[in-house]
Amino acid sequence: MLQIGDQAENFTLMNDLGEEVSLSDFKGKKVVIYFYPKDNTPGCTTEACSFRDEYSRFLDSNAVILGISKDSVKSHVSFKSKYDLPFFLLSDPEAIVIKQFGAWGEKKSYGKVYEGIIRSTFILDEEGRVLHTFSKVKTKDHALAVLEEIAKF
Repeated sequence: MLQIGDQAENFTLMNDLGEEVSLSDFKGKKVVIYFYPKDNTPGCTTEACSFRDEYSRFLDSNAVILGISKDSVKSHVSFKSKYDLPFFLLSDPEAIVIKQFGAWGEKKSYGKVYEGIIRSTFILDEEGRVLHTFSKVKTKDHALAVLEEIAKF
């Protein structure tokens, strides 16, 4: 997993509009990247809606939000529309960026062990360096916790 002070490598993924989006597009802004397992699931919906509900506060902090999962662009379009999400959802079907950030690994559910997305969030500074990471995410109030950390910088 990327650590505080690490430089995030530039990446390019497709957004929910079918357009290419690169990390470098947001140079000069703080970037909140949150990795989540699946569109339209209870925890992921709660987390996305918490970011939606606090979105204006992120804008006031000169920050952008990028949600990344393995879901398809089509899935993101539906999810974004259904919950009126005002930020980009990026599709990483091969988990390249997910793995690059260290948000992929072993998970356990109902006694089964498998590999998947580890719900995690990274706050990057205006130059793409990691300011803070969250590896234990409480979806309901996650946006508030992220805003609290952004306020420190």
